[in-house]
Amino acid sequence: MIRVCAQTWDELYAGMFMVDVEGWSMTIFNDCDELNYCETCLSIDGRRWSFDSGDRYGTDPLALLSMWEHQTLERLLKAL
Repeated sequence: MIRVCAQTWDELYAGMFMVDVEGWSMTIFNDCDELNYCETCLSIDGRRWSFDSGDRYGTDPLALLSMWEHQTLERLLKAL
């Protein structure tokens, strides 16, 4: 995982945080130092997922993570 944005997780505090994970570009919303939702995911081959407020609950990729996975991802993002 590589941070793509200029600011660290702590410096941003609230806003969009961009990372690259094995070729996937992800934009994640940092809500007051908490991992909130995924705004977009884009793969190398052009597959794309984008947040839409009209989507059914649970379609956000972060909503599919277990509590342990969510906490681990948040810890990794804070360490970048």
